[in-house]
Amino acid sequence: MPTSSLRPLSSLAAGARATVARVVAASPEIDAVALRRLGELGFLPGEPVQLLRRGPGGREPLAVMIGETMFALRLLEAQCIEVMDITEPATAGRRAAPRPAAPHEPRSGSFRATGAATEGRVGAP
Repeated sequence: MPTSSLRPLSSLAAGARATVARVVAASPEIDAVALRRLGELGFLPGEPVQLLRRGPGGREPLAVMIGETMFALRLLEAQCIEVMDITEPATAGRRAAPRPAAPHEPRSGSFRATGAATEGRVGAP
C-alpha cells in the first residue's frame, strides 16, 4: 500500500468513512501503552472507521465509530491512527428494498384475519 494515500484519522471530515491502515506514534507524548490501547479498542489494520463529529470549535474530542462501538478520542490519539480513504458504491449503506411477496405468501408482519372475525361474528360466544 502506498504511504502517500495514508492520512491521520484526525484529518477526516465529519461523517467521512475510511479504513484503518496502521497505528503509529505520531508524537513523543504517545507511548507503547497508548498505542496498544488503541489496538485493543479495535483500531486494527483493515477495520472500517467513521469520524462521526468533532467537539466544540471543530477540535476535540472526536466521536469515532469503529465496528459498532463509538469512542471519544483526543486529537493526539486520532493523529496516531493512519487511515486510507474508501470509495463506496452509490448504494452502499442503503438497505435493499423488500422483495414483494408472492400472491400465495403473506408479507412478514402482515395481519391475516381468520375465523369468526372474517365471518362477521366478532365477539360471538
